[in-house]
Amino acid sequence: MAKKTDNNALATNRKARHDFFIEDTMETGIVLKGTEVKSLRKGKANISDAYAEIRDGEVFIENMHISPYEQGNIYNVDPLRSRKLLLNKSEIRRLEKEVSLKGYTLVPLKLYLTRGMVKVELAVAKGKKLYDKRETIAKRDSDRRIRQALKIR
Repeated sequence: MAKKTDNNALATNRKARHDFFIEDTMETGIVLKGTEVKSLRKGKANISDAYAEIRDGEVFIENMHISPYEQGNIYNVDPLRSRKLLLNKSEIRRLEKEVSLKGYTLVPLKLYLTRGMVKVELAVAKGKKLYDKRETIAKRDSDRRIRQALKIR
């Protein structure tokens, strides 16, 4: 089975769907400085350990690493700095309500380009326990065996 590829994705968080139950997703803008967009276009981003938090009525993404651009010299910024996400007040209030529930967090799923703008797919997620992860792996394996058995017939 061919994997669905997203040709405009700059970075994806493959670990997120393994570690979390994804409840809801939304598209957000992100505030970038200097040569960060050029670095992103080269694929020099890592969002596997990133998360978002709400501070003073604004949403910030933490732990997202964007490597400095090689030709950027003085215009490069700190690779791990906090970056503001662009959301409406109503969206922020809705996220605040959902995150205030026990065990929920905001996790970026992917960075991608839309009409030249960098966007973040942000998910409201609940952490999985170890037995949930094992259950997911077992279900995936059984589905794979069923598909192979049907293909042989």
